[in-house]
Amino acid sequence: MKIIIAGAGDVGFHLAKLLSHEAQDTFVIDSNSKKLKYIDDHLDVITAKGDATSIKCLKEVGVQNADLILAVTESQNTNLTIAALSKKLGVKKTIARISNTEFLTTDEINFAEVGIDYMISPEFLAAQEIEGLLNESVFNDKFEFENGAINILGARLSTVSPAVNKTVQEVKEMYPEINFTIISLKRENTFETIIPSGNTVFKHHDQVYFSVTKEDVDKVYELIGKRKIGIKDVMILGGSKIGQKAAKNLCDHNFNVKLIETKRDKAFELADTLCDTLIIQGDGRNVELLEEESIDKMDAFVAVTGNSETNIMSCLVAKSKGVKKTIALVENMDYINISQTIGIDTLINKKLLAAGAIFKHVRKGKVLALANLHNVDAEVLEFFVRRNTKATKLKIKDLKLAGKAVIGGVIRKGEAMMTFGEFQILKGDRVIVFCLPEAISEVENLFNN
Repeated sequence: MKIIIAGAGDVGFHLAKLLSHEAQDTFVIDSNSKKLKYIDDHLDVITAKGDATSIKCLKEVGVQNADLILAVTESQNTNLTIAALSKKLGVKKTIARISNTEFLTTDEINFAEVGIDYMISPEFLAAQEIEGLLNESVFNDKFEFENGAINILGARLSTVSPAVNKTVQEVKEMYPEINFTIISLKRENTFETIIPSGNTVFKHHDQVYFSVTKEDVDKVYELIGKRKIGIKDVMILGGSKIGQKAAKNLCDHNFNVKLIETKRDKAFELADTLCDTLIIQGDGRNVELLEEESIDKMDAFVAVTGNSETNIMSCLVAKSKGVKKTIALVENMDYINISQTIGIDTLINKKLLAAGAIFKHVRKGKVLALANLHNVDAEVLEFFVRRNTKATKLKIKDLKLAGKAVIGGVIRKGEAMMTFGEFQILKGDRVIVFCLPEAISEVENLFNN
């Protein structure tokens, strides 16, 4: 598969990094020599210096023979131009990164007619992520498959969790009534993603990821040592596109929302467009202002200004005032791994969300959905088993995935099932797989061959 990435920024780099783990014929175009040099030094992809809106440049990297072009520069207009030109030149599929979420909801224009097959908005994805995290207040990560039939949930084990100092097998035996699988964990102050075995021992402050059926989500609270908390009152810091979209989404679902915006003109504009949101004009870094606006009465605090450090520090202030749930938007991807260690519930990065949403289009096999979990260098894939493959010919215990991947569950004729050693995957199943990067090709082959 030949893939061209236009744009060597954070989104482009992350996509190139994901593709470098596989046998993909990948090209990265950018006019910035420094960014290309960094990619050359760190990734096994081909770089080309040039303007991706140039027909000559696109032809030189072979766009006419490419399967996919990912236009992910910082400029929406540039991305739309690249996609349209590439389609005319013969590329099979185009994906453009956009910032105007109106394009995602309009029925008046068929963008495919002008050569744009798919559009991804990082701001739209971030707002959706915020709403999903607030709907599951105790968990700091969540992804649903098949409308919630199977849920991937991330949570940090509290010191009173009954799972602490127990093995995975012992925990399973303690809670036979809960239909769940432990798919991954990360130790405090480490960056290693562990796929646990039955003998793996849970420790205080482990970040644990569960695969669980919809009916059993609420039962997991006892296992992690936390109580379900209701979130109703939310304070948002920053009237950015993400803040505005998040406020609208939350108000539409009956949350009470206060939004703090520094700029006076912007605050008045938001007051006109967000009728159900209380808009406060002021500096959200001012602790006195936060106290005047009753931050101690808030259930959740979401910081989405354009400054990562402001977002992190304001969330720490909110935590110190007793706010139950904090979410901070960060631009620096290196921050993502430190959220729980510094006391913030979740850090989100819109560029990582965009890269994850785009990446499912480059997957081989019948991948229906893809999730990139926070704090974890791995993926959760959903495969649809259209025909008999190696995955259907062997029992789970014989697939030899130990330490590299784990089957998180199967949806068969609408019914969610947890899978263990003797389980047999069948044609027609939808299979959830948690997978480390180095094992992705091996896992895909299970569902292709």
